[in-house]
Amino acid sequence: MHIIKERIHTTIQNLQKLFSDDDIINHISESTQLIISAIKSGNKLMICGNGGSAADAQHMAGEFVCRFYKDREPLPAIALTTDTSILTAVSNDYSYDHVFSRQVKVIGRKGDVLLGISTSGSSKNVLEAFKTARQMEIKTILLTGQTEKEIAQFSDIVIKTPSTDTPRIQEMHILIEHIICELVEEAFIKQKIF
Repeated sequence: MHIIKERIHTTIQNLQKLFSDDDIINHISESTQLIISAIKSGNKLMICGNGGSAADAQHMAGEFVCRFYKDREPLPAIALTTDTSILTAVSNDYSYDHVFSRQVKVIGRKGDVLLGISTSGSSKNVLEAFKTARQMEIKTILLTGQTEKEIAQFSDIVIKTPSTDTPRIQEMHILIEHIICELVEEAFIKQKIF
């Protein structure tokens, strides 16, 4: 019973910090506007991450392509975590560090947005993808924990959640991802772009 209440209490405290941090709120808003602008211009959102963050990437892409709350036309988003043939071939022939960067290089276009999810902020494959994106003039958003690492240097927007504990960071990430999905969807429905 103690550990259950302790985890819930910690999550509540983290969400209160998230709620009170204007920088985080502004970065979420900026990220949303960046994605909306890209899609309006005929570009797309690419998403990547490892482990639970890979699942988040797929989840978020699914919300864009299918729907979040409302019936609408699909929004262009792709998770770079889903093609096992690409992931295993690149890992085997080159290195796992390049599983996302090679995909960005071939399917990314100037004006796209790359959202990287890394609880540690130091995932080498996300870092390499962000380096490639910068060379290609693809905007980048990093969703991470409170400790800023090297990937942040290659990020246009950094959303740092107020925790260093991976499960707690992931809880905040899914909330932020859902908020972005809702705001992007709402923007396209209100403006009747589709």
